Amino acid sequence: MSKQHPVRGMRPNHKNILLATVSVMVAGASSSALAQQASSDAVDEIVVTGFRKSLSDARALKRDSVILKDAIVAEDMAKFPELNLAESLQRLPGVQINREAGEGRRISLRGLGPDFARVQLNGMEVLGNVDSAQDSRGQRSRDRAFDFNIFASELFSKVEVEKTFQAAQNEGGMAGTVGLFTGKPFDYAPGSKGAVSVKLGTNQYTKDAQPRVAALFSHNWDNTFGALVSVAYGKRETTEQGRNTYNYAKPSADTMKSLVAKGLDISKLSAAQQAKLQSGDLYFADGNRVSSWNAKMERLGVTTALQWQPTDKLLFTLDALHGRFTTRRNELHLATRPLSSSGSIAFDTAAGGVWPAMFQKASTINNIAWDANNYVTMTDVTGATFGSENRRSLNKNRFNQLALTGKWDATDRLSFDGHVGYEKSTYKTPYDDKLYMRAKGNLVANYGSDGRSVSFDYPNSDMTNPANYAMDSFYYRAFNNESELKEGVLNARYELNDVFTLRAGVAYHRFSQNGIDKFYDDNVNGTRSKMRGTAAGDVTSVFKNNFGSWLIGDYDKAFAKYKEYHRMEPNTDGTGGAIQDIENVYTTTEETISEYVQADWDTQLFGKRFRGNIGLRGYQTDTHSTGWIQGDSYAYLGTTDVKGSYSGVLPAMNSVLELTPEVLVRFSATQNLNRPGMGSMAAEGSAAYELNADGTFGKITASRGNPNLKPYKDTTLDLSLEYYFGRVGLVSASVFRKNITNFIGSLMLENVPFSQTGVPHTTVPGATANTIVTEFSMPINVDGTKKLTGVELAVQTEFSFLPAPFDKMGMTANYTYVDADEAFTGISKSSYNATLYYETDTWGVRGSMSHRDRWYTGRNDSVMSASTRGFEASTYVDASAFYNITEKLQASINAINLTNQKDTQFWGQNRYLYNQNQSGTTYMMGLSYKF
Repeated sequence: MSKQHPVRGMRPNHKNILLATVSVMVAGASSSALAQQASSDAVDEIVVTGFRKSLSDARALKRDSVILKDAIVAEDMAKFPELNLAESLQRLPGVQINREAGEGRRISLRGLGPDFARVQLNGMEVLGNVDSAQDSRGQRSRDRAFDFNIFASELFSKVEVEKTFQAAQNEGGMAGTVGLFTGKPFDYAPGSKGAVSVKLGTNQYTKDAQPRVAALFSHNWDNTFGALVSVAYGKRETTEQGRNTYNYAKPSADTMKSLVAKGLDISKLSAAQQAKLQSGDLYFADGNRVSSWNAKMERLGVTTALQWQPTDKLLFTLDALHGRFTTRRNELHLATRPLSSSGSIAFDTAAGGVWPAMFQKASTINNIAWDANNYVTMTDVTGATFGSENRRSLNKNRFNQLALTGKWDATDRLSFDGHVGYEKSTYKTPYDDKLYMRAKGNLVANYGSDGRSVSFDYPNSDMTNPANYAMDSFYYRAFNNESELKEGVLNARYELNDVFTLRAGVAYHRFSQNGIDKFYDDNVNGTRSKMRGTAAGDVTSVFKNNFGSWLIGDYDKAFAKYKEYHRMEPNTDGTGGAIQDIENVYTTTEETISEYVQADWDTQLFGKRFRGNIGLRGYQTDTHSTGWIQGDSYAYLGTTDVKGSYSGVLPAMNSVLELTPEVLVRFSATQNLNRPGMGSMAAEGSAAYELNADGTFGKITASRGNPNLKPYKDTTLDLSLEYYFGRVGLVSASVFRKNITNFIGSLMLENVPFSQTGVPHTTVPGATANTIVTEFSMPINVDGTKKLTGVELAVQTEFSFLPAPFDKMGMTANYTYVDADEAFTGISKSSYNATLYYETDTWGVRGSMSHRDRWYTGRNDSVMSASTRGFEASTYVDASAFYNITEKLQASINAINLTNQKDTQFWGQNRYLYNQNQSGTTYMMGLSYKF
């Protein structure tokens, strides 16, 4: 029996350890601050470098801001603190990330999922999606979330997270706005500056060489003209390995009895087991799969910035960024895939047809166990049918942005600024193919007494023996998605007096997205008839990972043998029919004009400095979507064309009261919005109909998306207390409350005419505008308010009060708790991060721990519904170190995912295992040189 990998196990209580540590550090930091207070001027004159400089610069941005803001600042040119932007962001309070192949991908912010966190690049909104290996993680979702692994971190000089909204900011991003900023030539002193970084790494599973190169060069001509260019290139292999299911299958009593009648052998089971098996009450794990998601990734990023300051009053900046992220993926799976049974359960009956003799014998169920909810936790089967899948895909992501920014100080009191920009993001999968084989063998699948762990054993079966395999077929697929943004912003600023400044502006924002998914499956492409049941030995190879070994099909050999190739049309040899399955064909456009007026103040209140802003932002959005309506077998029935619009006004107030120069109290009361998901707005849909015996219409059903959806809208209150001390010290606590309306649900209408559905009546032959549609559904905004409350605690400090050599130590830590309605998904109730560092002028080392509790991606009221899904808690540990060989040359080492954390997904309210995998530890060594 192979070793079980439990989902839950004994582990130290990281939360308690962290909170205890924070308490000690805060107490120590406070003592240190009191000792330093008398000599604060001297402290301010000390120059900090390295990671401390990054913390100090980020703290200054937070302290000076009127809105609630956190930031991460590069400690030097082309030297961001982390290898991945998402991994840097998770060090900030309120930020949670999900990882893929050990690398950060998307963020959740302040209790809201990735769709609610807006990302801007040099002031322009960014929509950039990359592929994921797993469907359960949103493999190629068209949504508003941003994938942070599309860009190399070395391209950026700072990242800011705006947690409260102000009228001067474009509406949107209800959770907050993440601002990414690339370097500018005027960031550096006149003359030439440059940096080069070269790293080489590997992963404990892939054992490949992973190069990572970054270079930046800037020249500043006396702050009159400047040019900067940076390049970052990286290449790596990744693997995620583990065991998983397709959630469950629940065969009916009739189905189970028919399988027994067809030869399924259950004679070894007890009478009680036989009765239960045939009752139709049992939920069986579907798939019983061992997997390896392997990828070769290549990432290139290029930024350029030109700055021209013809006079002291006028500044122009031109930013350009080009990003390329290419993934060549091979997914390898061995799963139960019966030929004549139900779903993908572990037992089968005689296959019939062209299959070899070994497939013509039904399975024998030797033993079975289930829990109180009728979920089968163990099956022991002789003669299970397996499918071996080799899925290969090429994914090309391209991103381009061009933005021209200007600032003009017309007078000492009046100034103007703004930008115009264009960006385009494309995600193309020229091929996403599957090569299937079938196999016979024995299987014991054990999910533990609670269904939350998994082990597979194949007794007396050699899953690497070609004699146990037969060929099946090819699937050919391709995908395309494209997003485009055009934006223009103009702002004016006028200082009325020493206290008040009036700001006003207007913005234009036009976003569009389109795409198409093509599926050319084996039932129409002709490969099933020429391949199925044939011998597999001459086109296979043995694959082995840490969780199993089995045979996989070889594309080159199989293509040559069966005269096949990736295609979306009939073969040149005449086999295959017309492609039928074309899905998700739509174009959606949002066009928004917005305007705002805002008053900023900086005055005294009861002798204390009091600053803030108050304003209103109005918006008018027009939406337009066209999409295919499809019927049975994905047949194209027509195109629907729907327009929508909405408008509103958003008030916002932010204030900061400085009780002392070191103690700040912030309060904000704001309203903001979040536009609906792209899938909900898409006009694409479906239609189907039945005819009565007399030729009249029977039941007609139709559905579509809704471009007329109103945006989510929130009213948010924020209160925070911040204490600043020493060179980098900070202790802060904040609480926020969000009341959110316009949640999206589903509308079901019965017996309405076609004219009221927005679906063309021509999609049903012979129908008219007055023909009655029996059932029509589409997403709508639902009444009611969802509430969310959160608490954020953060501390960062040096241990300069300790005796040498411990005085070179420091730490940062934060804790976030969110209490939210179950309608909110993608978030953990609790999360915390801690970094402990030791740094001298010559060398330094730091280690980081990031934890997030269990989180859900979907919920359902039914106990056994697979619509309830999520991820178990996880704790990631990373480390890095550096050594300054000279003032200009530095050596470094990084270790990512030191504990090889398991990534565990579950389904159902009982959290049955859905997928569990590991990606290994990655190590990176490098040299950086600045000049």
